Amino acid sequence: MTNPVYQTVIVGGGFTGLFTALYLSHEHYARSVILIERESRFSFKPLLYEYCTGEMDAEEVWSPYEELLKGSGVIFVQDAVDAIDLPKREVRVTSGTSYNYSNLVLALGSVTGYSGVEGAKEYALPLRTGEDALAIDKKLHQCLQQASKTQDPEQRRRLLTVAVIGGGPSGIEMACTLANLLPNWYSALGGNLQEIRVLLLNHGKELLKGDVNTHLRPVALEALQKRGVELILGAAATAVRPDSVEYTRDGKSETLSASTVIWTAGTAANPLIKDLPIPQEHRDKHGRLQVTPTLQLLDFPEVFAAGDCAFTKENPQPPLAQVAYQQAAAIAFNLRALALGHDLKPAHVHLRGTLMKLGIEESVASIFDRYEIKGEIGHLIRQGTYLEMLPTPIHDFNVTKEWLNDEIIHRYINSDDGTKTAVRAIEVVGGVVVTALVARKLLQMVSNDDKSHKS
Repeated sequence: MTNPVYQTVIVGGGFTGLFTALYLSHEHYARSVILIERESRFSFKPLLYEYCTGEMDAEEVWSPYEELLKGSGVIFVQDAVDAIDLPKREVRVTSGTSYNYSNLVLALGSVTGYSGVEGAKEYALPLRTGEDALAIDKKLHQCLQQASKTQDPEQRRRLLTVAVIGGGPSGIEMACTLANLLPNWYSALGGNLQEIRVLLLNHGKELLKGDVNTHLRPVALEALQKRGVELILGAAATAVRPDSVEYTRDGKSETLSASTVIWTAGTAANPLIKDLPIPQEHRDKHGRLQVTPTLQLLDFPEVFAAGDCAFTKENPQPPLAQVAYQQAAAIAFNLRALALGHDLKPAHVHLRGTLMKLGIEESVASIFDRYEIKGEIGHLIRQGTYLEMLPTPIHDFNVTKEWLNDEIIHRYINSDDGTKTAVRAIEVVGGVVVTALVARKLLQMVSNDDKSHKS
């Protein structure tokens, strides 16, 4: 007779996986916890732009898992998962080792989706990991160096042209950041900064269509236009070549000469998720797994799933970091409840608003979808919010509990005093990093605006 295995295996070290492990450690979970992840470092994706631009260092946004999990009691296994056998409760990795579990957490996230575009996987650069950020940085510097030395105007134009494919938040953030950054880099090499071209290609005719950030479209358009980003809308990419992008628009085929192509046009389900024995009726059209309100698989209740690889019919959520944090906390709570024989609780996810980078030291913060703050203050709010969430020892797992606490919503949102509400919301969302100075600046701005309306 086989002895039962009492250990929890977490597959995937993204937001959901890492923070589930950290929450379990924080709550003194009695069972063994194993986190399996192919990469050696955790990529804090929202701040990879800052890593590309040099605004933040690698240790801040791309920290080793061994360092992040030090002293947590979590066993970190750096390996790729080959197969997940749900009926046998077994996870097999490339090295040949198998891990049995009493509970499994599927936190595999998504992978870059190229939509069958020829050459996209080979020649376009994604931005999902620290390695991707380094690859983009290297490619851009190589192109600028070559352009500064060539006498051929056509070759120089191609080297100085960057095409960003995808008009979602990632594409807009990338295009705005590069439009700020590249002229400075090229000017330092003695080049003419006016020769830099950054283009944003989008399949649809509207940016951010269907995205949780749709209401920020006017702000995004203003930021792109301010930086001279060229928009090519209604353009469906058909092929990516080493030095060009081919696309169709209005029924015509066109070619854009560009030495650098950055891909932000979508994601796809992780292949491991596709291979699981889950019937199609318990998946969505993207192949994601349906879970119960407690984030358990319908067919295998000992398995929890969240983040980009799962969905709930009752309360579908966008693929945001704040969603992953809250789902991780819910999974950790329910795993502990199972171990103690207590009742499980549904995961309650509340969106706190959205944050979008609009260039170097400029962002827009839509707080609780009621207060839209952009420019320098928006940048401070965005960076302060993410800094509070960084799972590094220096922050001692300070995941800003107030930011995840429903009480904050009721305390600040239901106030009749709009000015005080906005200031308090900033202080809560930004934590200690967004100082009282920012709140005073906003208060002054609102006060001046009120005076101008009254006069």
